[in-house]
Amino acid sequence: MSRKVYQPAEMNGAFAAARNAGNLDELLSLYEDDAQLLVDASGVALTGKAAIAAELQKLIKLPGTMVSNNTFCVAHGDLALLRADFTLSDGKGIVFYSGFTAEIIRKQADGSWRYVIDHAGASRYGAG
Repeated sequence: MSRKVYQPAEMNGAFAAARNAGNLDELLSLYEDDAQLLVDASGVALTGKAAIAAELQKLIKLPGTMVSNNTFCVAHGDLALLRADFTLSDGKGIVFYSGFTAEIIRKQADGSWRYVIDHAGASRYGAG
């Protein structure tokens, strides 16, 4: 199944929903074919859906529920710059993993938006 986002500010919520559903295909549908994903400060980018899939599978396997809230969304033409803060928490509301993202998304021919660059940074809390 493909998940489509038609408002840039809804991208992070859509990502969290697909992650919480454990749906790798939906997560990947949010990325352009040659998108880049950076997951740490090393500057190493994973390019393309196959490389991104392996990393997103790790995220899906983490326990808990993800919530992702935009800090800002700045759209200009067919591009948008996003920043969000996210958490993973257990059923009692205890946060055991949190972080932030910086993203560039692009409007597609059908009016939906997809990630071009997704840079996530995280800090682990607790025993999770």
